[in-house]
Amino acid sequence: MRVAQETLDILQAGHYTNSQGERIDIATAIQQCQQLTRLYTPAEQLRLPPAHTLTTTLEVVNETTLAGAQRLYNTQQFQKIGVLNFASANHPGGGFLGGSQAQEESLARSSALYASLQQCPDYYAYHQHIERSLLYSDQVIYSPQCVVFRHDDGQLLDTPYSVDVITSAAPNRGSIARNEPESLSKINAVLAQRIARFLGIAAAQGCDALVLGAWGCGVFGNDPVQIAATFAAYLGDKGRYAHAFRHICFAIPANATTQVNLRAFELAFT
Repeated sequence: MRVAQETLDILQAGHYTNSQGERIDIATAIQQCQQLTRLYTPAEQLRLPPAHTLTTTLEVVNETTLAGAQRLYNTQQFQKIGVLNFASANHPGGGFLGGSQAQEESLARSSALYASLQQCPDYYAYHQHIERSLLYSDQVIYSPQCVVFRHDDGQLLDTPYSVDVITSAAPNRGSIARNEPESLSKINAVLAQRIARFLGIAAAQGCDALVLGAWGCGVFGNDPVQIAATFAAYLGDKGRYAHAFRHICFAIPANATTQVNLRAFELAFT
């Protein structure tokens, strides 16, 4: 919670002091990201490139989303890196203010993402008051040039960098099984449609690299084999987005309980 409060202070002040004692000004970057943040509704048509002809390299790596994003940024090989945020449909930044440690919370405490998500109250109001199903919706928040100023461990970066963040909520399979079992049979179709949607948005926005992961396979309880297979259906050799991006990284941190996620994606993409 201390780190979350410090992040809020940085976002409000528009600057921080790095380990060298230097003042790092990020106010303009934060404001530009906020101003350009965009909510995509399911009905909105995408302007996709006329043809997908890129040669794509794809990797599955045992690392966090932030580690993958910074690693790709440091190569200086990509014009625009898109990072998937495994979103809460109900609260911007998920439980980051309360000290939760999941993927969205890591992004929120390390960047301007929280300030960006707050520009889209309609996204959260929709899921809280209109679309009450735990399948959630295909709405997507796009946060361009979202400045990142922390390492994974919470340490402030000497030099910040920016990525485009794509916020999408996976169906909450665990809660559906307990509270909305009539929707279980719909999950696979929803996953396919939603993954296609945010990949299409990334392509339309001109991302040439993506940092993805085991989306929805944490507390939401989705099957990593199913999630990996759905990504593979769109990104594999004959998939709709097979040649839409130059590089795709599935950043999947693995420990004793999450090794199954990493393995599922390794099998799907090797």
